[in-house]
Order: sequence, then C-alpha cells, then structure tokens
Amino acid sequence: MPQEAQPFVEALEPLEGADPLPPLPGPGGVVSLALPPVPAGPRELVLVRSGIGLVNAAAALATVLTAVRPEIVVSAGTAGGLGRQVEVGDVCVSDTLSYTDADATAFGYAPGQVPGMPVLYAGDTRSLDLLGGRLEALRRATPSSGAARLHRGLMLAGQSFVTAQNVAGTRETFPASLSTDMESTALAQVAAGAGVPFVSVRGVSDLCGPEAGQEFHIGVEEAAARSAALVLSLLA
Repeated sequence: MPQEAQPFVEALEPLEGADPLPPLPGPGGVVSLALPPVPAGPRELVLVRSGIGLVNAAAALATVLTAVRPEIVVSAGTAGGLGRQVEVGDVCVSDTLSYTDADATAFGYAPGQVPGMPVLYAGDTRSLDLLGGRLEALRRATPSSGAARLHRGLMLAGQSFVTAQNVAGTRETFPASLSTDMESTALAQVAAGAGVPFVSVRGVSDLCGPEAGQEFHIGVEEAAARSAALVLSLLA
C-alpha cells in the first residue's frame, strides 16, 4: 500500500541515472532510491509497491526481476498478528513462510503447500541473523512506547483476511505461526524460483484474534514505519 512505501520514500532520495525500470502490470509502482553509499560505491534500492494480494505481489516482483538482479528481496510493510505471543506494534521476520489458505491435503500435500512446490519457503539466514541485532533501530522507531519486540518464525500469506471470526482454524492448522499478510509467501515463491535470497519484515498493525486486555490495532503508518526502520537498518 502507499502507506507501506512512504517510510522508504521519506528516508531516501531518488537515485539519479538509474537504469529504467519496467512498468508494473498491476496497481502499484516502482522507483529507484539511493541507499547510503559504502566504500564500494553507491547502492540502489528498487522500491516496488505491488498492490494488495498474492497475484499482484507475484506479478510485480516477476516483472521487476526481468530488469534487475537484486542481492536480496525484502517484503516490508504490515501484517496481522496470529501468535498469542505477538502484540500490536511488534515486528515479525520470516524464518519460514507458507500459504494460509492453500489446501491440497486431500492429495497428500501438507497444509499450506501448493502441489509440486516446497512445503515451506526459507528466509535468508544471514539477513535474519543481522536483523536479530537491529533491535535498537526498532526502539528508535517506537519512541512513544519502546516496547516493540522482534519475533522470528513462521509467517503466512493468503488471499483471505484472517479475522477474529475465522482465526481459530488458521491457528489450529499452523500453531507456530506468527503473522499473516497477503503478499509475503507469493514473493518468497517467486524469489526462490529466481534463486534470490528473501526475507519478510512486517510490522503488526492488528491482531487477528485478540485476547482479553490486548490492544488490537494501531495505524498502518506506524506499523509500516517500524518495519521500514528495521529494513533500512539491515540494508545499511
């Protein structure tokens, strides 16, 4: 969404002289931004706003990969919290990823597995280890609370919103899951097919099934800012 892209636009300047990027097939957009330079020279962040949903996400990334060979693909933005240990405002990072609503179990496949594809997609281990040391960046992004936590584990994505009314089935099928969104696993699948490392870094904007006494919602902008703070710290 535009709110998820905005923290990167505000933090970075357009990259002058960047190679042209292909137009996206869906409702989103793509732009080259300049990351802080390193001794080897300037670096480029290709910021892709895909639009919502698995197909929009996969189509956008596949299109960009025809023109760009990135060092890593990062799915940034917001997610709904599934794990009972996850609170609104926390950030989840993907040790593994699966589909919330893919179900070919009648043919012997695991829940969340698309036939012929892996049971799970793995997050990039090096990036995950680096993210674990970036808690200070998360704290700087949450000066009002200072309480946001980082969770590493299974993240889900699907075509359907998970709500308090239907969360029980998802938690039963995926008891270890931390969060769900509508893009990350599709992006992981495209990245895996292209042989590019991938990680999802999502700020929790709401809880799919809040417990009594839990805050269940914050603004999309605030959750996206927390995700972006960690991603920018990682890329630095």
